[in-house]
Amino acid sequence: MLTEKEKLDALAHLGIDLNRIHDLDILMERILTEARRFVSADAGSIYIRDKDMLHFTYTQNDTLQKRLSAGEKLIYSTFSIPADEKSIAGYVTESGQPLNITDVYNIEPTKPYRFNKEIDEYAHYTTRSVLTIPLKNYNNDILGILQIINAQDEAMQVIPFSEKDEKIMLHFASIAAVALERAQMTRAILLRMIRMAEMRDPKETGAHVNRVGGYAVEIYEKWAHHRKLRSKEIDKNRDLLRMAAMLHDVGKIAISDVILKKPGRFNHDEYEVMKQHTVFGAQLFLDRQSDFDEAAAQVALNHHERWDGDGYPGHLDVATGKPLKGFEQPDGGAKGKLREEIPLYGRIVALADVFDALSSARVYKEAWDESEVLSKIEENSGRHFDPELVEIFFSCLDIFRSIRQRYADED
Repeated sequence: MLTEKEKLDALAHLGIDLNRIHDLDILMERILTEARRFVSADAGSIYIRDKDMLHFTYTQNDTLQKRLSAGEKLIYSTFSIPADEKSIAGYVTESGQPLNITDVYNIEPTKPYRFNKEIDEYAHYTTRSVLTIPLKNYNNDILGILQIINAQDEAMQVIPFSEKDEKIMLHFASIAAVALERAQMTRAILLRMIRMAEMRDPKETGAHVNRVGGYAVEIYEKWAHHRKLRSKEIDKNRDLLRMAAMLHDVGKIAISDVILKKPGRFNHDEYEVMKQHTVFGAQLFLDRQSDFDEAAAQVALNHHERWDGDGYPGHLDVATGKPLKGFEQPDGGAKGKLREEIPLYGRIVALADVFDALSSARVYKEAWDESEVLSKIEENSGRHFDPELVEIFFSCLDIFRSIRQRYADED
């Protein structure tokens, strides 16, 4: 448990730490982790507000996590509730004030809000103390709701949240909301770039790229833990990869509509032009200003390379699009990258992208059954895909299904 001095010191650095995180999903995870640490809470959730609805977007629960095997992640369902006074989170959204409840099973009958006991029954968990805080921006608009659950004493017994907890969490929420609004703006900019590509290629939807980003981060995280990388390095790289993966096909914006929107199969010449989207995407990040530019260029350029060396665009100069010396092919192209010659992020996104493409319905095809998709992935281990990453992929299927539910295609 943090002392009062440690809490104040942590608050002083909180804004700097949170503003180092650019991706919205990863930021919400960090906000919830830090909030629970500040007040020794067993669990918590974040709701994001969208007009008159609250979207349940992220949750943590130490008690439930301890029931899982090592390396497993807590899977949760996504849902939305009205931002009205009938729920605790909705009430806080309407009132704009924090709500500190000692025992959610004994809420006074005169109160308009109620606790949904079905969530506890489904999870085999008992919620008691709940502190719910609005996340407000500088204009006093409520961006979302931070809800922390079951304060614990030093003996790990559930206790009510104190007035001091409430006050410090109000300070915490004001700092977190600034970072949250910035991350929402960053996500919106990325999705606008993707919508530009979507206008050209209907396959490039916001749901698709969010899924690919989510899958990629899960694969990377397990890969990094297997190698015992430091937590700070993992956190930084997850943030970079999540955003870079979303932009994997941004280079398609430079491909002619005649080719991009062709309903049938490409002929040889059309396919050669289409392959250039990898180079065009990487060229967008040539004037690199940050680690993100490096990661985005790496993903855009390499996500169609193959483990067996039969991918594209191969070993070339990104600026000119010409093969590097010694890697020229008789057809004028470049020799494909082989195995670890393909940067890690490219190998990861190659797997995540193919998985989502096969699993999703498109105007030209139906979604494959999951069993067919998994057979195809397994068949291409050591051919198209890094076999180590395929092994990791199969250990992440439950969380992948959760990501697919969260970022479902719109009808």
